Amino acid sequence: MAHVDYFFSPISPFTYLTGTRLEDMAKAHGATITYKPLDIMGLFGRTGGVPPKDRHPNRQEYRLQELRRRAALAGMPINIKPMFWPTNAAPASYAIIAAQADGSGDVGKLVNRLTACCWAEEKDISQDDVIRACLTESGFDADLADKGMMASADTFAANLEEAVNRGAFGAPFYITDADERFWGQDRLDDLEAHLAGKI
Repeated sequence: MAHVDYFFSPISPFTYLTGTRLEDMAKAHGATITYKPLDIMGLFGRTGGVPPKDRHPNRQEYRLQELRRRAALAGMPINIKPMFWPTNAAPASYAIIAAQADGSGDVGKLVNRLTACCWAEEKDISQDDVIRACLTESGFDADLADKGMMASADTFAANLEEAVNRGAFGAPFYITDADERFWGQDRLDDLEAHLAGKI
């Protein structure tokens, strides 16, 4: 059975634009997913990237155009300059890690809900009430937001180290069990072709 390690940040707009496509293709091809939220700004700093606010204006303007276009192509609403961005991604990431360990709900839906809150619904995903609502909507006990925080913090830090060591440099970043690496939601077609044995 194929496997995908999914490195991402809940404050990444391109993670949001992944939608449910990763889960859909994994189901279609019998693949499993491990969700690995990480500190995206830390990843940029470790791998030669630059946070969006520090990029040249040409790159900043292109990014906004690309977000608008990609959202339109995906049929997804987006606010390219959300009110609560950037925000502290750690609390939402800890909740995702705790939810994955718990296993009672739908982790993919949780990631999708949290990113949608940030990029389409003008909600601050660092806030406990937002996180708890997303957990409930995704089939988890809302109290997971407050459980195992030390272990989740350790996993969050370890995910960054693993991402750097395995060649990731942005989000979303998909690494298969064959060490095939795919960066960005615009490479999902390539990932699916790989899972289908075409490339």
